Amino acid sequence: DDMGYDIRDYRAINPDFGTMEEFDELLEKVHEKGMRLIMDLVVNHTSDEHEWFRKALEDPESEYRDYYYFRKDDGSKTVPNNWTSFFSGPAWNYYEKEKVWALHLFSKKQMDLNWDNQELRDELVDMINWWLDKGVDGFRMDVINYISKPEGLPDGNEMIGAMMEFT
Repeated sequence: DDMGYDIRDYRAINPDFGTMEEFDELLEKVHEKGMRLIMDLVVNHTSDEHEWFRKALEDPESEYRDYYYFRKDDGSKTVPNNWTSFFSGPAWNYYEKEKVWALHLFSKKQMDLNWDNQELRDELVDMINWWLDKGVDGFRMDVINYISKPEGLPDGNEMIGAMMEFT
């Protein structure tokens, strides 16, 4: 979804772009020519198909539950706040079976990560170091300005206004 910005696996290459072996070969040839390779990296959200999100949704006691922004529904099926997605509509998905809401500032398939969770931060730093150890020279950080959310996720005139007001 969204041209591959719904990350399913941080340590894999989207098959549309080739294999890991082909990536390794590209990286080697780029370096042989004295150039550097910068990767696009999304750490604001993952796909709803990412293992972390699937486990978090399936099991409220999962270690991954706090990797995302979940809010239990009070029975009214009313969104937790008035934020809207950049892609239109509410910034929340409702999961009927689990009776919870989950935050997505972008596509309905791009579930926002909770950067207040230290274990999540550690996992992402480990992943970044894994790519650096492979030889990647740096990253363009996609929507990095949205990893911080206002405490309590309060209503705002719009999500951007709320983010600017509280960050």
